[in-house]
Amino acid sequence: MIRSLSLVAAAMVGALPAKLPNIVVIYADDLGFGDLSCYNPKAAYKTPRLDQMAEEGIRFTDAHSPSTICSPSRYGLFSGQQIYRSTGRGGGAFEGPGGPSYLKPGTLTLGGMLQEKGYRTGIFGKWHVGLTWLDKDGKRLGGGFKNSLLIDYEKSTPLIDGPNERGFDESFVTPNCPTTDPLYCYIENGMVPVPADQRYNPKSTPNPGGKWRWDNDAGWMAPGYEFVNADLLFYEKTKNFITGHRKKSPEKPFFAVFSTQIAHAPVLPAEEFSGATKGGPRGDFVFELDALAGRVLDLLKELDIDEETLVLFNADNGAETVHVDWMRQDHDHDASGGWRGMKRDGWEGGHRVPFIARWPGRIPKGQVSKQMTNTTDIMATIASLVGYKLPDDAATDSFDMLPVMIGRQGEKNPVRPHLLTQSFRGEFQIRKGNWKYLDHKGSGGNGYEKGNLKKYSLNENEPKAPGQLYNLTTDPGETANLYFKEEAIRLEMQKLLKRLKESGRSAPLGREPIGMAGIPKAK
Repeated sequence: MIRSLSLVAAAMVGALPAKLPNIVVIYADDLGFGDLSCYNPKAAYKTPRLDQMAEEGIRFTDAHSPSTICSPSRYGLFSGQQIYRSTGRGGGAFEGPGGPSYLKPGTLTLGGMLQEKGYRTGIFGKWHVGLTWLDKDGKRLGGGFKNSLLIDYEKSTPLIDGPNERGFDESFVTPNCPTTDPLYCYIENGMVPVPADQRYNPKSTPNPGGKWRWDNDAGWMAPGYEFVNADLLFYEKTKNFITGHRKKSPEKPFFAVFSTQIAHAPVLPAEEFSGATKGGPRGDFVFELDALAGRVLDLLKELDIDEETLVLFNADNGAETVHVDWMRQDHDHDASGGWRGMKRDGWEGGHRVPFIARWPGRIPKGQVSKQMTNTTDIMATIASLVGYKLPDDAATDSFDMLPVMIGRQGEKNPVRPHLLTQSFRGEFQIRKGNWKYLDHKGSGGNGYEKGNLKKYSLNENEPKAPGQLYNLTTDPGETANLYFKEEAIRLEMQKLLKRLKESGRSAPLGREPIGMAGIPKAK
């Protein structure tokens, strides 16, 4: 009898669903394709921890941010959609009390989806998808630095569209770019512990990089606000969330977003990293990011949850213009990794970014994938992993990359038949295989007619063309516009772009999740 009961119990245990993994997203800022040494062997410095992460998992070489600036890309991360799904076209980056949130009420978010699956969710660092701030009369304030002093914090908080209202149980964030765009204050679980009522003068901040403090704007800040140590603070908040959750509810999975400001301007590496590389202040800054990513991985091992945690590393767009220029001039380092363009541009350097996934025991080691993917795909990939069937009106630009990560689907069988990106002004770029069509003239972002970018301008072989068509296999530098020469392909791409915009989605209908039962142990 006892033996029979044991067999029944064993059978029941075998039938139980596999435990859902913890999930951590490390989201970098203004990090170019060539800014990690695992992507760029000629980098002016090494990024050993992220290189190790890539060796222990999968590194994508054709990964893209949804936009070439930060706020629209963050919308893409949290919603699985291109920014025009929210705004009708493009979307800018917020300054001052800018908003409301791009994440409109009713939008299924990455955090909200995981809450439904029983996850404890948290985000720490840069938020920057817009917030609703009110003045003393209860009227919503627009952006701009002057409006910062008009905020009535009692009327504005708890924030109606902050992280805690968009799928996160815990949050410690800054409203905008942490060291660039005032208002400089912290928002903790929808509240502002210390209002931004003190005038900030950049000259009052330690400056470990000389000219590299460029874009550290004056404005209004909360007393005690951190600039040089911003990312150390965000890491500590992430660490506290993970360790605290493991003590209170170890049986429950967690989802954490460590949203860094590196390598956004200004370049302010913490003291312990200043001078750590031969790549100058920005090299030190990226090395700090690498070290903090390593601390996340070390923490998971210390807590003995390394093998049950998926870690994703991604970036919101390419490297800043001044950073690309100065790193090339001063350190022979190409932050764009050989691609044309940089932040704001529709050319590859504006949106081709690093993307690494690591999950010991589930994602086979040492994979390098040429599969075309977008940050928006993170949502469908995680949905597939946790067994969440996405409704057709959610994550409409998100494709499931889980089969690629677990080694089930190779490059000869592309997940994505096409890929959308948007540049600074909201113009569209579309990929289909090796063909890329830009639905605009020029960069779509930066001006190359004068100033420090003029040296990077190229002679256009089709100056009268209203758009651009490139074959990235034969012309990865996007130098020979085939708009007129390959008319049939161009018309096909234009037709496809029109259809995707009008249909309200680019992802397939009826996406079926794989679930933990369908993910084998990696060999």
